[in-house]
Amino acid sequence: MINIIELSKSFNRKPALSDVSLTIESGQIYGLLGPNGAGKTTLIRILNQILTADHGYIQVDGKLLNNNHWKDFGYLPEERGLYKSMCVFDMLLFLACLRGLTKNDARTSVNYWLDKFDISSWSKTKIESLSKGMAQKVQFIAAVVHQPTYLILDEPLSGFDPINVDLILNELKTMKSEGKTIILSTHNMKSVEEICDHVALLHKSKVIVEDKVLSLREMTAKGEFTVRFSGNMIALANALWTDFELMDTKEFGDNRFEIVVKQRGEKSFDDLANNLMGVLKLESIEKRLPTMQEVFLVRIAKEEVENEE
Repeated sequence: MINIIELSKSFNRKPALSDVSLTIESGQIYGLLGPNGAGKTTLIRILNQILTADHGYIQVDGKLLNNNHWKDFGYLPEERGLYKSMCVFDMLLFLACLRGLTKNDARTSVNYWLDKFDISSWSKTKIESLSKGMAQKVQFIAAVVHQPTYLILDEPLSGFDPINVDLILNELKTMKSEGKTIILSTHNMKSVEEICDHVALLHKSKVIVEDKVLSLREMTAKGEFTVRFSGNMIALANALWTDFELMDTKEFGDNRFEIVVKQRGEKSFDDLANNLMGVLKLESIEKRLPTMQEVFLVRIAKEEVENEE
């Protein structure tokens, strides 16, 4: 478990973090979200002991963060950096040894990850000759080659094509299942929905909301439902009557439709199902949850309004 307690950091008297407190449970994928300049990278650099906080402290498994934790952390920075004149294998071997592995263990681990990512044939290739996507794979391997307990990733999907995005996301899921704790800073909201258990939203150096991903989506829901059915629109209009408002319609042909409706007053999922059952041939009804992108925009807009008042 990582406990971040009242952490503050300023640069030239401008706050980058203001009394930030978070609890990151072991074995979860924790998302750090926020606009550019919100403080995410500063927090990540303090966790990696690149920067020191002005106030507050961090506990890792009940102990103050210290130099002995260096080997327990893996870090993929947003600003990628590899030695261009080194070959892939030597680069990874060097970084694995820096993180505390013996040379033999480092060789074994490097070979394992090169095989796993199917890039063993590139082991003797110089970094400067790699494509951007291939270099990104090498940088990711550099973050995990020493099998860290805690993995911190700053925009890990940047520069990857969809196939390699899936590769990285699946690897993160595997690491989570093995009990690793992963802290993920990203603008890729789809990946947040897919893999993050918990998120914190930072804005102007402060945490404005922290919760489970599903809880945040449910709290931001607008009382909308998606319905798939066969039938006709006149029957639908009569069934909805004044209880629900029709927001959107898609037609698939053969009198098959997908619609979005919004509840009025205290009407519920059960009311909608009762209204439609027997009138239309229902395929599915589900509560429409906002995407994390929508949650992000709503929360930021709300914070801006509150700051103006």
